[in-house]
Amino acid sequence: MKKGLVMCRTGMGSSLMLKIKLEKIIQENNFPLELEHDVLSGFLGHHPDVIITMSDLVDEFKDSGCYVIGIKDIMDVDYMTQELKKFFEQSNEEK
Repeated sequence: MKKGLVMCRTGMGSSLMLKIKLEKIIQENNFPLELEHDVLSGFLGHHPDVIITMSDLVDEFKDSGCYVIGIKDIMDVDYMTQELKKFFEQSNEEK
């Protein structure tokens, strides 16, 4: 099971909304991924395999060593599904 972290800048609800959307995608596609969400400043308390955040925050995680997915539109389910598939394809190649 992989661990995912949904991050937002201030904790005003965008990461929780994104997490809810992603959990539906994860369930529908049977992705082996557990999600947590937190604010940007809470990153150091987590050890995720993948970080999912809004696209304007992607650069904040460039040196994290984690796979990072930047989301432009939390309503774009097709894009999020495609990006999660890419993450799992890369994870499988690394084995």
